[in-house]
Amino acid sequence: MAFKRVVVTGLGAITPIGNTVEEFWHGLSNGVSGAAIITKFDASKFRTKFACEVKNFDVTQFIPRQDARKMDLFTQYALVAADEAVKDSGIDLETINKNKAGVIWGSGIGGLKTFEEEVINFASGDGTPKFNPFFIPKMIADSASGQISIKYGLRGPNYITVSACASTNNAIIDAFNYIRLGRINICISGGSEAAITQAGIGGFNGLRAMSERNDDPATASRPYDKDRDGFVLGDGGAALILEEYEHAKARGAKIYCEIVGGGMSSDAYHITAPHPEGYGAFLSMQDALEDANMKPEEVDYVNTHGTSTPLGDPQEIKAIQQLFGDHTYNMSISSTKSMTGHLLGAAGAVESVAAVLAIKHQVVPPTINLFNIDETIDPKIDLTPNVAKSKKIDVVLSNCFGFGGHNATLIFKKI
Repeated sequence: MAFKRVVVTGLGAITPIGNTVEEFWHGLSNGVSGAAIITKFDASKFRTKFACEVKNFDVTQFIPRQDARKMDLFTQYALVAADEAVKDSGIDLETINKNKAGVIWGSGIGGLKTFEEEVINFASGDGTPKFNPFFIPKMIADSASGQISIKYGLRGPNYITVSACASTNNAIIDAFNYIRLGRINICISGGSEAAITQAGIGGFNGLRAMSERNDDPATASRPYDKDRDGFVLGDGGAALILEEYEHAKARGAKIYCEIVGGGMSSDAYHITAPHPEGYGAFLSMQDALEDANMKPEEVDYVNTHGTSTPLGDPQEIKAIQQLFGDHTYNMSISSTKSMTGHLLGAAGAVESVAAVLAIKHQVVPPTINLFNIDETIDPKIDLTPNVAKSKKIDVVLSNCFGFGGHNATLIFKKI
């Protein structure tokens, strides 16, 4: 059976460096850092006192207050991103077959703030179990996909993937497969996360995974720099409208690009640390290229997982060199997490939007805060340090790797 082609026809984003796709691209292309001192709670006693928060977000501009109160922040982000993507796509919701339209979302944690608040309230009481009736519906991760489906009346597949920081790439791969197999025509896919809470910051501090550069938050996320000391936590979300190519053409849709491959693997190594030789990353990228029936030499830009952690960054570069060989030196590589921070389960969605926009604008977003390259990384590799660069971009490969050894890779192609 011949696979159907899958294209991207709509984008939405709410990020630490912009609350719309246009603002997000402005931040990316200008090397803006989203990191600043935490405002959502008093972090003065935490080892890390900063994060990449979404700024100036007023949910009542998008969702009635009485409805928003029944949703965790990560679900609010999901609805806002999806709404922008649907509008951008120009889909006529009155004419499409809603039985053949789905929602496949991703989130690594889900309603952490809701869970935290309810448990603290219970623990501070007299033991009487008084819980908000919306506690469970707000907390569970699938509430995001459910709310999107309800809003637009989409009756196709509706679920959420959870694979830590690979969650959204897995969601997009699932949506891609449903469409190319002819099961559905349209899917809203993406991811959202809102883990900048006391439990989120405290938990990752406990793992010693986050940067503690409190004296200079704006430069704390520094992938590939020899002085990196951990990732910077970010909040937000992004959505993509994926559509079967002929369906998109028939309605005269604007087409950004095509998704041509998705790869997955497992490190099978450690619950938090990546494989020391980057073997899982290598397998995921190799699988994506095989799925796309592409040669490594066809890739122009790699949007890396690039979290700014001591272990993760060099292993991913090692895997890239192993797979791409001498072509590594012809590609541009960058980590947009240097600007957005790490959005955990939503990282893949935000970085997929970045990949699509890189193709649209023919510009590679930079890796900012790259002052002194790690001596274990070949200095001849183009890590796009600090300044965006114009480049002919036909193919972008985007990586996401998660705790537990989950690896997922997407390939986007100019159409």
